[in-house]
Amino acid sequence: MSGSGIDESQIPNDPYELFRQWWAQAQAESGMKEPSGMSLATADAQGRPSNRIVLLKHWDRRGFVFYSNYTSRKARELHENPHGALLFWWDKLRRQIRVCGQVEKVAERESDAYFAGRPRGSQLGAWASQQSRPLDSPDTLSKRVAQLDEEFGNDPIPRPPHWGGYRLIPREIEFWDDGAFRLHDRIVYLKDGEHWQIQRLYP
Repeated sequence: MSGSGIDESQIPNDPYELFRQWWAQAQAESGMKEPSGMSLATADAQGRPSNRIVLLKHWDRRGFVFYSNYTSRKARELHENPHGALLFWWDKLRRQIRVCGQVEKVAERESDAYFAGRPRGSQLGAWASQQSRPLDSPDTLSKRVAQLDEEFGNDPIPRPPHWGGYRLIPREIEFWDDGAFRLHDRIVYLKDGEHWQIQRLYP
């Protein structure tokens, strides 16, 4: 099954508007379990890459936001090399979106506001997890969560200083639509100062 195609005469000059359209369709698509799931690729100071799935928690014209432990592998790599790439793959729509750009931490107040709205169990997990470090046993983590739960009691749980958000600020956004016989439609928006250049790419 192929996608619906990309008609250049119908697409907006602003990639965020096209993302909004595709994002709304992905959210509305029945059977789409996690449309906010996106692959995040990073690289260390030597250029050695790694990737993982993270969840898109917010997006606007400033960029695409995800959250992480600031001592994780991805955080260490972003500190050494503050550039990344995101990839959304929506199989039900036969579409993908690739986003490349610089990555920076979001403001502390943004991280505080998002953390305050998380389920209590997720808040405790953020305190308990030493993300990406060796763990001798699942019981060790479970005991730490229980200990923290008792320590915080009924009090609000503050955001841990080692946890917060990142924003990827795009310089390139590519929209890919599956075509028959692998003749896919590919449209890329390239940042040019305050404007975007639009190009069609060979599949």
